[in-house]
Amino acid sequence: MDNAGGYAVGWGTLALINAGIAQGKNRSGLIWFLLSLPLGPIASFLLVAVFDKVSSQSTAQSDV
Repeated sequence: MDNAGGYAVGWGTLALINAGIAQGKNRSGLIWFLLSLPLGPIASFLLVAVFDKVSSQSTAQSDV
């Protein structure tokens, strides 16, 4: 049980990294941070492998 604090720090760091990746893909960093707390590496996989970057509203309006 000595490493319990280390695991918590690592899990929290992963949640912050996932929030940054999500913001880079124009998704809500807060939602992905909160999802990453219980899901951890599964959320990382979903962000990287499954979800594509969402185009911003201004880009979609300029194409019209």
